[in-house]
Amino acid sequence: MKFRYCTAVLAVVHLAGGVSDAAAQEVLPEIVVSAPSPIAQRTGAQNAPAWNPGTLPVLEYVFAPVTVVPQDEIRRTSASTIGDLLANYPGINTTSFVPNIASRPIIRGLDNYRVRVQENGISAMDVSAFGEDHAVPINPLVANQIEVIRGPATLRYGSGAIGGVVEVDTGRIISSPFKGINVDVRGSLSSVDQGAQGATVLRAGNGQYAVFFDAFGRVSQDYNTPLGRQLNTFQRTNGQSIGASTFGQNGYVGFNVAYTESLYGIPGDEAAERTRIALQQLKFTTKGEYRPDNGYFDAIRFWFGAADYKHDEIHDDPTPVIGSTFMNREQEARVEFQLMPWKSALGPAQSAIGFQFGNQNLSTAGEAGTLLAPAQTTSFASYVFNEVQLDPLWRFQTAARIEGVHVDGTGALAPAGYVGPPDLSLFSAKRDFVPVSVSAGLLRDLPWQTVGRFTAQYVERAPKAAELFSKGPHDATGTFEIGDPNLRKEAATSFELGWRRAQGALRFDMSVFHTRYNGFIYKRFTGNQCDDDFLSCGAGTELEQIVYSQQNANFTGFESIAQLDVMPLGRGTFGIDGQYDIVRATFSDGTNVPRIPPQRVGAGLFWRDGNWLARTFLLHAFDQDRVSANETPTKGYNLLKAEISYTKTLQGTGGPREITIGLVGNNLLNDDIRNHVAFNKDEVLAPGRDIRFFVNTRF
Repeated sequence: MKFRYCTAVLAVVHLAGGVSDAAAQEVLPEIVVSAPSPIAQRTGAQNAPAWNPGTLPVLEYVFAPVTVVPQDEIRRTSASTIGDLLANYPGINTTSFVPNIASRPIIRGLDNYRVRVQENGISAMDVSAFGEDHAVPINPLVANQIEVIRGPATLRYGSGAIGGVVEVDTGRIISSPFKGINVDVRGSLSSVDQGAQGATVLRAGNGQYAVFFDAFGRVSQDYNTPLGRQLNTFQRTNGQSIGASTFGQNGYVGFNVAYTESLYGIPGDEAAERTRIALQQLKFTTKGEYRPDNGYFDAIRFWFGAADYKHDEIHDDPTPVIGSTFMNREQEARVEFQLMPWKSALGPAQSAIGFQFGNQNLSTAGEAGTLLAPAQTTSFASYVFNEVQLDPLWRFQTAARIEGVHVDGTGALAPAGYVGPPDLSLFSAKRDFVPVSVSAGLLRDLPWQTVGRFTAQYVERAPKAAELFSKGPHDATGTFEIGDPNLRKEAATSFELGWRRAQGALRFDMSVFHTRYNGFIYKRFTGNQCDDDFLSCGAGTELEQIVYSQQNANFTGFESIAQLDVMPLGRGTFGIDGQYDIVRATFSDGTNVPRIPPQRVGAGLFWRDGNWLARTFLLHAFDQDRVSANETPTKGYNLLKAEISYTKTLQGTGGPREITIGLVGNNLLNDDIRNHVAFNKDEVLAPGRDIRFFVNTRF
C-alpha cells in the first residue's frame, strides 16, 4: 500500500515539474462554494475553470477537501439521482439499493446518519438515512451546482455530518438581483430503461424583485442488465416549486415552496410482490443575508426550512395493500454572523459565529408500525470559525461547536442472542447528549503553484432515533432491525494531509486521511432470520436480523484526481484524466467493518474546444474480499463511459440563446456490476449498457 501511495505522489510531482510557464499563467474564473465554511471566500481565493466544460474544478484555499460538480457537468451527466451522479468520483460511492432511484451518497465508506444531504443549506428532511430503499427527494434536473465535503463537516452542520456533506444548490431562492427573464429547458432519453426526463426552470427579475418557478419529471421502465431485466425498477417522479426574492441596498430575503412525489419499485426479493414506494414531500425554505453598514458585522445570514414527508410501501397481496408508512415532520433554522476583518496577534483574521436549531418528529405505521414508534429529536447548537492569514504563505483555521440533543421515544431490550422467547421488553425512553467538536487546519502555498493542507479534528455524534429505538420489520429492505437504547456518543479523531493544484495545464487534488472512531455505530448482521415479529426471530425465514451495535474502528484511506492538458490538437486541447481511491476500515479487534467500498482506479482521454467536448473514461473496481461476518465478497468490475456534446451560443432575440446536445454512454462494456455496499447486491445488478441523448436549451 505504501508503494502505491508513493508512486502516485511521485507521478504528480514529475508532471507538475513538466508544466510550461505559459500554461501555468492561465487565469481561470471563480467557482463560489458555500458549504465548507461560514466565512465567505474573498475574490481571488478560489480559482476553478467553471467556464470550460470538461475541465477539472479544483479549489485552492479551502481547508476541507471539496469536490465541486458544476452546472455543465450535471447537465451532461443526465443522472436521475444525486447518488448516481456522484458515485464515481474519488472517495464517493452510493448505496444503490434501487439504482437510478434510491441511491444515497456514501463518503469514504460512511453513509446514512454520517452523511448529510442538503439543499440550499437546509437538510433534505426525508427518511433516506433510515432505510437504503428510501429515495432522496432532491432531483439533479434542478441542480445548479453540487459540493461534496469529504471528511467531517460536523463543525458547521451538526452530528449528521460527521462523515461529510452533500450540498445541492438548486438556485430556487434567488440571491442576486438581475433584470430580465431566463428560461432553461432540459431533457434526456435513456436506452437502458426506456426512460425520459425533463425540466423547465424560469427566473424573472426587475432588479428589486425576482420570481422563480421550476417543474421536472422522470418516467422509466424496468432497466436492462447483462443478465436480463431487473424486475420492479420502474420510476414515476415529478415535482414543482415556486419562490420569490426581494433585494435591498444591504441584502436580500427569499423563499421557496417545493412539492415532490415519486412512485418506484423495489427490486430483488420484493419484486415478486411488486413492492413499491409512493413518496410525497412538501417543503418550505427561506434564507437571506443582511450586510449592515457598521464596524462590527460583515454579514448576517439566516436559513429556515420546514417539511412534511410521507411515503407508503405498497405490495400486491394479490391486490394493492399499503404495508408500511414512514412519516417525518422536520424544521431547521440556522443564523450566522460574519464579523468584519480584524487584526489578531497572529495576523489579519476573520471570524464567524453561528447558531442552529432542529426538530424532527419521525414515526412508522402499518406493518412497520413496530419498527419505530413516534420519536422526537430536538437539538440546539452554537459554533465559531476563525481564519487567520499568518503570512503570505500560511493560512490557519480553527473551529469549535457544542450541541445539545434530546431524543424521546420508545426503547426495547432484547434477550440474549436476540431470539425469543421472551418478547422484547418495551419502555418509554429519553436520552440527552452533548456532542462537542473542535478542529484546526493549515494551508501552505508550495512550489509549482500548489497548496498543501493539514487538518486535525475531534468530532462527536449523537445517536439517531432509529439507532436507539428501532425494533421491528422493514419489509422493503428485507431486514428486522433492533436498536440499542443505551448507545453512547460516537467520537472520531481525524487527521488529513492534502495537496492540490488549481491552475495551469496540470490540475490535481489528493488527500490521505486517518480517522479513529470511539464507539462506531453500525448495522450488524446477527445471522438470525425473522418474520414479522420478534418472537419469530431464530425460526423465521423472511427477514435478515440487524442489530445496531457499537465498536471502536479505524478508517484509513487515500484519494486523488488529476487532469493534464497534454497538447493543442486542432482548434482544441487534448488531455488525460486519472483518479484513484481506497479506504481500509477495521474494528479494534482486527475484523473488517461491513460494507466498505472497493479500491478503484481509473483513467481516460478527452478533447475539447469552445464548442465540442469528447471524452472517454474507464474505471476499474477491484474485488472486495475484506468482508465482515455474515457478509459475502464482491467481484470487481470495469465501468467504461464515453460522451460527446456540442454547445452553441445563438444570436438574435426571441429564441434560444444557447443550446447543448450530446450523447452519453454508460457501462459500455455491459459488465456485470454489483455494488458491494448495497444490502441487496447479491440480488440486484447495476444497469447494463446505456446510451443517453440529452438537450439543454437556454432562452
